[in-house]
Amino acid sequence: MGGMMSKLTSPAAATPSSTLQISAPLARHAMAYVLAGGRGSRLLELTDRRAKPAVYFGGKSRIIDFALSNALNSGVRRIGVATQYKAHSLIRHLQRGWNFFRPERNETFDILPASQRVSETAWYLGTADAVFQNIDIIEDYDPKYMVILAGDHIYKMDYEQMLQQHVRQGADVTIGCIEVPRAEASGFGVMHVDEQDRVISFLEKPDDPPAMPGKPDVSLASMGIYVFETKFLIEQLKRDFADPNSTRDFGKDIIPYIVKHGTCVAHHFAHSCVRSSTETGTYWRDVGTLDAYWAANIDLTDVVPELDLYDRNWPIWTFGEITPPAKFVHDVDGRRGLATASLVSGGCIVSGSAVHRSLLFTGVHAHSYSSIDHSVVLPYVTVHRNVRLKNCVVDRGVVLPDGLVVGEDPELDATRFRRTEKGICLITQAMIDKIVL
Repeated sequence: MGGMMSKLTSPAAATPSSTLQISAPLARHAMAYVLAGGRGSRLLELTDRRAKPAVYFGGKSRIIDFALSNALNSGVRRIGVATQYKAHSLIRHLQRGWNFFRPERNETFDILPASQRVSETAWYLGTADAVFQNIDIIEDYDPKYMVILAGDHIYKMDYEQMLQQHVRQGADVTIGCIEVPRAEASGFGVMHVDEQDRVISFLEKPDDPPAMPGKPDVSLASMGIYVFETKFLIEQLKRDFADPNSTRDFGKDIIPYIVKHGTCVAHHFAHSCVRSSTETGTYWRDVGTLDAYWAANIDLTDVVPELDLYDRNWPIWTFGEITPPAKFVHDVDGRRGLATASLVSGGCIVSGSAVHRSLLFTGVHAHSYSSIDHSVVLPYVTVHRNVRLKNCVVDRGVVLPDGLVVGEDPELDATRFRRTEKGICLITQAMIDKIVL
């Protein structure tokens, strides 16, 4: 093979970008493949029963809905979702909320659980293996391009723009990237690029992240989004599978190999970030820790939040559960049902309690004389009387007993609940069951 691979002199790569004719939209010739098998252990007990992509976000959605909605809104009509860790909640959500694709319109939506399709002993061994084990399904659909996506980030992005750049520049792989402060880049996979955004090296969580050309205090971090031509990707997956030393991972194996032997190009998220008229910056969040998850949800209660969930031109699709409207009852001093600077979902009843700067997901019942402040309350939680919550995340279905107070005594909270260094408390039913009030 020498130094270069066969695809590296492909017709697209050999055509000057100034004369290359691109037939748009390319998304109709692409398949989006969402990697949704991760546990997300840094979310602690929130992922004890569900994979990270299935964790609730924003009042009614799941985290995975953002990657899937981006694909759908971009024009991609073939989507596959690879699942593995505690996938029932995720699969149930996908079956209920993403079952509207029609084969007669050349639309497909496949849920691809790890099922030992290649080996009778191995599940998905890594991100690349999660694609490799389903090569036959991909080949059956015969997409020209593959858009590989992580299923656990919050953002709005037009993948068509990334596909266009990939073809225009004749890349072997195009990687979606965000600019992050260099001092914070050690937690990411970092791209070292030249002035033309060609990736010179890929460094996984480096101690000394390389700076961007002309921006000494900024590094370019991978978003976990990759665009390939399908034929080339399959060649690389098969090559990687034959390597006994490979960990079967895109970030650790596939991408570094292409960086070394081929053409790897960075795509700046700023070029494809979808913004409504109220959004001024580029919004991307990895809600992988409890603190980050709480903050991203609470940020939505701002008068003009950085992420606009009300943008009808780029809707975030999800399972639309049928619920009655939210209800607020009682209007006497000390027992007034109200919510300020909050998101309150369908099926909620705020009965003589006060909600401030919080998110109430579907079906939450808050009873009299209680207060909920700066808290994220997941579906079907019951808040009994005289409960006070501050800076909390309450897991689905929890029943909070009369008189419970969380968020006012850090030492007591730490003995009963999962409390972060920043003071956010996670409350699950198992924790409640151990408390003797």
